[in-house]
Amino acid sequence: MNVKINGPNPTNFNPYKKIMEKQAAQQKEMKKQDQVEISEQAKQLQETDKPNAKRAAYVQEIKQAIQSGEYKVNAEKTAQKMIDFWSSK
Repeated sequence: MNVKINGPNPTNFNPYKKIMEKQAAQQKEMKKQDQVEISEQAKQLQETDKPNAKRAAYVQEIKQAIQSGEYKVNAEKTAQKMIDFWSSK
């Protein structure tokens, strides 16, 4: 007659098993990398935000006129734009 006695601690009992499984799951999650995908609509918006050549040339002309002292401010037109802006709010 063979009697198997395991004592107070069963051999397949591991108190740290859940902790080890949790750590393994966290390591798998850490290996994943974040990804960003830009929609086609967002790509088009990025392209339209870039200044066009005509606008860039116009801005450059104004910069040169300001630096050379040739740029004259139209006070009436500026005042009217300010009035229009603040009246619409």
